[in-house]
Amino acid sequence: MTFKPHGKHLIAGSWVDGDASTASTPAHGPSHEYSVGTSAHVDAACQAAEEAFWSYGYSSAQDRAEFLNAIADEIEARADAITEIGTQETGLPEARLQGERGRTTGQLRLFASYILDGGYLDLRHDAALPDRAPIPRPDLKLVQRPIGPVAVFGASNFPLAFSTAGGDTAAALAAGCPVVIKGHGAHPGTSEIIAEAINAAITSCGVHAGVFSLIQDGAREMGAALVQHPLINAVGFTGSLAGGRALFDLCAQRDTPIPFFGELGSVNPMFMMPSALANRGEDIGTAWAGSLTMGAGQFCTNPGVAVVIDGPDADAFISATTAALEEVAPQTMLTDGIAEAYRSGQTRFGGAEGVKTLLSTTCGKREASPFLFETTGAEWMANDELEEEVFGPLGLVVRVKDAAQMQDVARSLKGQLTCTLHLDTEDHAAAQSLLPVLERKAGRLLMNGFPTGVEVSDAMVHGGPYPASTNFGATSVGTMAIRRFLRPVCLQGFPDALLPRECH
Repeated sequence: MTFKPHGKHLIAGSWVDGDASTASTPAHGPSHEYSVGTSAHVDAACQAAEEAFWSYGYSSAQDRAEFLNAIADEIEARADAITEIGTQETGLPEARLQGERGRTTGQLRLFASYILDGGYLDLRHDAALPDRAPIPRPDLKLVQRPIGPVAVFGASNFPLAFSTAGGDTAAALAAGCPVVIKGHGAHPGTSEIIAEAINAAITSCGVHAGVFSLIQDGAREMGAALVQHPLINAVGFTGSLAGGRALFDLCAQRDTPIPFFGELGSVNPMFMMPSALANRGEDIGTAWAGSLTMGAGQFCTNPGVAVVIDGPDADAFISATTAALEEVAPQTMLTDGIAEAYRSGQTRFGGAEGVKTLLSTTCGKREASPFLFETTGAEWMANDELEEEVFGPLGLVVRVKDAAQMQDVARSLKGQLTCTLHLDTEDHAAAQSLLPVLERKAGRLLMNGFPTGVEVSDAMVHGGPYPASTNFGATSVGTMAIRRFLRPVCLQGFPDALLPRECH
């Protein structure tokens, strides 16, 4: 099946264009023209989403589960075409796109199963106490209810799992919230074919067409119009710190502020404990190189920093890492802009005071090769720029003097998606004093692993203190993600006949 994009927006079941268009810039294969999104498209989609909410928001969990499963089925029916257009646009290998498609359909099916269980409703009941003195207690029931239409911004680095039908969309639809998607300019054709799959599921399930709209990328004003539209009740975003913070501020400045669930980036530091470094530092260094360069380093969980106690064991770890990185061939990056930002990051690190270049390579226009730098604990804590994420296969080793300075480095961290400890049994006592610090810094703590690869499950947390994300109490991966699009409602003194079906 070969897919030829038509370049239009999907708004409430209709494919519409506009006055302006732009050409895609694929890594390989043909370029296509796409209509540019406008504030008028945003308004039409939001109006349709609000209309859809009056039926979809009050539909049964069974109906929503069938809809989610139907979307997954329609995506799988287009599997080959999705892989073809996805690899052309992003330069990602076929195996990566196939795996990501499986993750996308898997999380749709996971949410379908999850809402049927009913536990997400957090039902609570305080029975009436009419004879209680001095004040009787009325009957009180608590239930979670969907918040209404939400906006989702597609991510550059996950054209499937964090974009049109990704985790934010799956969680919102599972909760009962219509979704308006702002597609990402890095993969408009992939967004379009996934939107076709969702629209087919809408038709087959008899769902209100306004439950989903895709607006292709447009000027910055279009994104601003989406988060400021009075009918939008929350925003899901995965992207840069600068872009996310600007949208976050707009959400806060609305007449009616709304939550902005932004995942904005992280350097995901690893702390190498002494015994682990001595016993298997070279193996860890080789494995770090593999994680650092996976997918050209274009993961928000890329482990960009390794903190080691200075000495011969640190030397061996660094040598093994460098040797492994030298064997990594150049990789295609998602866009020309991301490649340029990576080169800028290399230049910034290479010119920073107190930073030593351990491995320097040459990058093509849209290619990335690994870089490795080194600094001291004192320099790290003195230079905030060293903690700014560089999106790509760039690593920084921070040599600290001792365990006390390692603790100081940990305390200096900004919010992170992940923090990792590499340790052996002999390191447990030292780790006990470090863990309370790291727990305050990250949403996910790892032992003897690497954070690239995020399991979609009940226990996963993909979020963390700012600037890793804008809401430390939320996750964008796993079933708990549904909580972002629900709010608790207390029902007092309700007769059974008027209770929502979920309370029976």
